[in-house]
Amino acid sequence: MSKRSGGSNGAASKASVAEEPSYDKQKDLLSSTTKGHFSLLKALHMADYITELNGFCGIMSVFSSLRYCLGDPADKTNLYLALIFLPFGLFFDFMDGRVARWRKKSSMMGQELDSLADLISFGLAPACVAFSIGLRTTLDHVLLAVFVLCGLTRLARFNVTATSGNIPKDASGKASYFEGTPIPTTLGLDALMAWWVSQGWVQDNIPGGVWFAGSALEVHPVVALFVVHGCLMCSKTLHVPKP
Repeated sequence: MSKRSGGSNGAASKASVAEEPSYDKQKDLLSSTTKGHFSLLKALHMADYITELNGFCGIMSVFSSLRYCLGDPADKTNLYLALIFLPFGLFFDFMDGRVARWRKKSSMMGQELDSLADLISFGLAPACVAFSIGLRTTLDHVLLAVFVLCGLTRLARFNVTATSGNIPKDASGKASYFEGTPIPTTLGLDALMAWWVSQGWVQDNIPGGVWFAGSALEVHPVVALFVVHGCLMCSKTLHVPKP
């Protein structure tokens, strides 16, 4: 999760007067009374386009996972591509916040774009990779869905608390910590899955094997890693200091 919102507190933000015209212009372009072609594209800031690249990486990761499922399981090219796109998503997630602060242009639309892109790149895409490497039982699917929903809930909470003023702020007005682990930390799971792929531990060779094979409760125990990570993202008592 980038620092697009900075965790600043609306009116209490130290935003300069120079920011106001850009915000008003975007709000005007997004209003229903605005006329003209491509008004939405004109309303986006440079940082918003970088956020879109984050979402692009996540979507391409999902497509690569699907292409692997449709092809020869022995050919892991698309599986590696699905994993490689995700660190690039993190890069763009980091850069959009830097650019927003550099240009002193931020908005609620940018914050929402950031959360939606993060959900794709760090929630849905890792779950699709997990499905591709062999977590394909019904219970696997349910637990992976819980993981993605935890990411969705965590991002929604961040958008609310970032401007609520309930989290202590530092001298610059930014929230001093994250509640729960930020969703980009799912890259740790991606790195683990990349190692499994490199070792050939996919499909029938997934570490831990399968429990209750042939029953309605058939499940791969490694899916618990995703559930635990989802719980950590939603935790309110776990405070992760911001760098």
